[in-house]
Amino acid sequence: MPLIAPAPLGSSTWLLQLRTFAIVGQLITILFARLLTPTSLPIGALLVLVIFTAITNGAYGWWLSRAERNREESVGESAMDPAAGPSSGWASPIADSEARLLSEFKSEMPLRLAFVLMAMDLITLTAMLYLTGGADNPFSLFYFVNIAIAGVILTAPLTWTLTALAMLGYVALLIDSRPVAGLTIQPAETPDWLIATLDLRDCGLLFAFVTCATVLAYFVTRISRQLRLREQDLRRSQSERADAMRLEGLTTLAAGAAHELASPLSAIDVACRELTRHLEDIPKPKSVDEDLSLIDGQLLMCRQILSRMRAASGDTAAQRWNRTTLGDLIDTALEGIRDPHRVEIIESDDDASWEDQPMWLPEEAVAQAIRNLIHNGLDASDPSESVAVELLVDGDEARMQVRDQGQGMSDEVLDRAGDPFFTTKEPGRGIGLGLFLTRNVITRLGGTLKFDSTPGMGTVATVRLPLPKE
Repeated sequence: MPLIAPAPLGSSTWLLQLRTFAIVGQLITILFARLLTPTSLPIGALLVLVIFTAITNGAYGWWLSRAERNREESVGESAMDPAAGPSSGWASPIADSEARLLSEFKSEMPLRLAFVLMAMDLITLTAMLYLTGGADNPFSLFYFVNIAIAGVILTAPLTWTLTALAMLGYVALLIDSRPVAGLTIQPAETPDWLIATLDLRDCGLLFAFVTCATVLAYFVTRISRQLRLREQDLRRSQSERADAMRLEGLTTLAAGAAHELASPLSAIDVACRELTRHLEDIPKPKSVDEDLSLIDGQLLMCRQILSRMRAASGDTAAQRWNRTTLGDLIDTALEGIRDPHRVEIIESDDDASWEDQPMWLPEEAVAQAIRNLIHNGLDASDPSESVAVELLVDGDEARMQVRDQGQGMSDEVLDRAGDPFFTTKEPGRGIGLGLFLTRNVITRLGGTLKFDSTPGMGTVATVRLPLPKE
């Protein structure tokens, strides 16, 4: 088991452990030089620098423990009092304490604090080397250790800043330092064409140091960035897999419900039609005919709902590909709208022939996706306001825009619109799968779904679908 655990990228605890080991190593080195070698060193000044590092590390550890305690308290409070977001026709922020707390804990504050501490460590290292022979001290190689650590836990701009600071410190050591007997090499005569305070050897050391520091910083930051991207991809794939497993359970339930309800609904349909036929020639109140017509209409709606459930659950029969037109696709989508009088179809003046545009796609699944967008727009708008659906054939793609007159979405909600199980509709009005399924259907066809929204000014959902090549 390693003394120091592998570094989670951006980890503050890892830096705390490294600084602790550095302090112990510095004390051991000073003690070794004092007791086992004849080298005369300014032990007092060196110990002051080590104590300064220890004090800053202790303060850093206290800050980390306090931040961790605050995080745990926030998690506890969120678990005891789950928040529910405001009602909206679209997605809106619900209680997501883990994501919020993770974002706060990995904010820029720990990163900047780590940068300040590492800059202080570089200055402290330069001071120690100044007192113990300067660039001739073999421990000047520890500049590269600091640069490598910075490349792992800091961002590239901060790493390059520390690299420049290390180069500046090394130049200062080449120019001036306190010599140590048996360690410092006496400078030779300086040629006129070199820097006044540096001889040929110093210039070579400076060039080697700058080259090594640059190459090291470049490759470490590149590798660190690739590891960070790979870690993000892994977390994203794990999250998608968890969502897919939950969705699979729900779609299995939907498919089973659709299958089990089909038989009793068919029996009700047959009984309703037989009853209507038997009562044709019998005097009866007008309300009886109205009730039978209502039952027949509700049965038709149930059949449409079952068809949509099969499409959402992945039923291949419900997702059959067929040739249709853009006009027929919109008509199919409007068949299941609960308030069709509130939906306004806008035809573009530039292209009035969009209705006859041929398309090749799973009509019912795409119609359901458009229907979801229209329903969300209706939910977001006041009952007296309408939802505009604008259609246009733009080159090799069909574009549909669903524009509501609601309150719009904030940037936070806009980023999460379409995530599975994300909704703040009132309980019972949605489970956050409508936009997720809509986006899946559209993206599988090679299309795109984009939301543009301004708080207080409504939302525009734009669907782009590729047209079949002739």
